[in-house]
Amino acid sequence: MYIKKTRAMRHLLASVLCFLLWPTAHISALAPSPGLQVVKQWKLLGYNFPQSSRSNDANFYSPTNVLITGIAVSEDRIFVATPKLLSGVSSTVSWVPKAQIGDSPTLQAYPDWSFSNTARTNFNCSDLILTSVYRLRIDSCNRLWILDAGISRSLEDYETTCPPKILVVDLDTDRVVRRIDFPREVLRGESLFTNMVIDETTAKSCDDVFVYITDTVEPGIIVYDSAKDLTWRHSHPAMYPDPDFAQSEILNDRFVLMDGVVGLAFDERNGIVYFQPLATDRVFSVHKNVLRSGPLANGQMLDVKLVGKKSSQGIGLAVSPYDSSLIFSPLSETAIASWNPSTNQQSVLAQDRDNLQFVADITRTRSEPGVIYAIASKFHRFFLKNLNPNEYNNRIVRLELPTGKSPGIKTPLLGHQLAVTPKGAAQNSLLPYGVYTPHTQTHTHTNALQTYFTSPALTTRTPYKFENAGVVNYGLRNPFTALNQGEAFPPTKATRDIYQRSYLDTLVADHVTTAPASAVPYSASPAPYSTSPVPYSTSPAAYSASPATYTTRHNGYYYHLN
Repeated sequence: MYIKKTRAMRHLLASVLCFLLWPTAHISALAPSPGLQVVKQWKLLGYNFPQSSRSNDANFYSPTNVLITGIAVSEDRIFVATPKLLSGVSSTVSWVPKAQIGDSPTLQAYPDWSFSNTARTNFNCSDLILTSVYRLRIDSCNRLWILDAGISRSLEDYETTCPPKILVVDLDTDRVVRRIDFPREVLRGESLFTNMVIDETTAKSCDDVFVYITDTVEPGIIVYDSAKDLTWRHSHPAMYPDPDFAQSEILNDRFVLMDGVVGLAFDERNGIVYFQPLATDRVFSVHKNVLRSGPLANGQMLDVKLVGKKSSQGIGLAVSPYDSSLIFSPLSETAIASWNPSTNQQSVLAQDRDNLQFVADITRTRSEPGVIYAIASKFHRFFLKNLNPNEYNNRIVRLELPTGKSPGIKTPLLGHQLAVTPKGAAQNSLLPYGVYTPHTQTHTHTNALQTYFTSPALTTRTPYKFENAGVVNYGLRNPFTALNQGEAFPPTKATRDIYQRSYLDTLVADHVTTAPASAVPYSASPAPYSTSPVPYSTSPAAYSASPATYTTRHNGYYYHLN
C-alpha cells in the first residue's frame, strides 16, 4: 500500500511539473476557449462574380490579396470590409448569411456589383461607388454606415482614387439613403480614414448623431455632426505611432508597421471615446463633449487622458454593455481580454493561438446583446507576403461577454482565481512623480500587480487586493503570464527606463477617466462648438459657447426614396 501511494504521489508530482513546464506551443491545446465560436472561416476569399466579370484578371481578382479588416452584424447577415490594401480586391464591401456556423461562404458584393470600381476607369467619384472600405457600422435605425477611405493599394503605390466619404444604406431596402463627403479642411496629404464609431446618446432622430472617425496615416480624429452636416478635425500626440512599438510580433512572425490611431470604441454610458494607434502599448480616452465642442483655438491642446498600458500592440476595441469594461486584443498574446477602468476588474476572455491572430475589429450587435463578433486574420503573413493559401487566413469569431457579476480574475488556463499578494507598488513610469502613494518605503515591484492592463490613474488608490496564487509559476513564458504581468514579451522592444516619464504619461488624470452621467443627459441637445479648452464637467453650460469656425455646411447628400 505504501509503495502504491508513493508511486501515485510521484505520478501526481510529475504531472504537475509537466503542466508547469509545458511549452507555449501546446497551451491552446491544453486550454481551449469554450466560449469562443468560429462563425465563418476562409482559406481564401471568393466572390459571387457575375457572368460578365473578369475574374481571371489579376487586377480585378487576386485571392491572396483579399483580407477582411472590418465587420458589422445584423439580425440575419454579416457584413465585411475588404480594403484595397493591394490590387485585385473585387468588392470592398460584402455580406454572408449569418445562419450557418463554421462554413466558408462566398462573399456577396454589397450593395451590388455596380458599386465596385475595381479595375475600372469608366466611373466618376461623384457616382455611388466604393473604393476601399476598412470599417462599417450599423446604427439603431438599421442602417449600415460605410466609411470609404478612397485610397487604392495602400500597401503598394497608395493611389488616391477618390476623396473619402460615407454611404448610409438602409438595410431594409439595401438602398443608399445618404452620402457624406468630407470638406478639404479636414483632410491632409495622405489621409486614410480607417475606423468610426456612431454616437447616438443625444439623438432625437436617425440623422441626429455624431460620428468619430480615425485618420491613421495623418493621425487625427474627425468629428461629423450629422444633424448640422458639419465636420471638424482634432489631433493630438497620443494619436501618433510610437517608434519603440513599430515592430509587432505574432507567434513566429515579426513585422514593422507604423500605423497611427486606428483602434476606436465608444462607451455610451459614460460618454468616453477610447482610441489607440497600432504602434503603441497605450490606450487613451477623450470625452465625447470634448470632441463635440468643435475645433480648438490655436495653441490649445485636446483634453486626452492616458487610460493605461497593455502587454503588446493591438487594434480591435469594444466596450461591454454590462459594466463598460474595455474589450481589447493584444496581438502577441493572441487573446481577447477585458479591463474595467473604474474597478480594475480584469479577465482573459479567450486565448487561442490559431483563431485569434491579429484581431482587427471587434463589434457588438443589437440583435445579440452581450455578444461580440471579431475579425481575426493572418494579416501579419499577408503583410510579409508569406500567406499560406492552404491554411485558414480569415475568421469571424463570436464570444459571449461575462455579465460582470463574478468577482476576481478567472482564466480558462488555470480554472481558478489568478492572484498574488502585493508586496509593493505597481510597476509604471509615474512612481517617482507622486502619482502613486506607496504603502512601503521602498519601491519593491510585484510583477503580478503589473497586470496585463496597467492604469496609472488607478494607482493613486489602494491597489487591488490579490490572494496568494499558490503553485502558479509566473516565470513561465506563456501568453497568460505575459498578459497578466504586463511584460514586454513579445516582441523585443527598446529598453526603456520604467521611471522615465514621457509626455504621454503626463496625460494621466488624478481620477478615473469617467465623466458623470449627468454631464450631458441622454435627452440633451447636441453640444455646439466652443473655442476654449473643455474639461470634463458636470455642467452642460460648459459646452454652450458660440461657434468658432466651419459654420457653413459642406457637401452632403440625402437620397429620398419613392
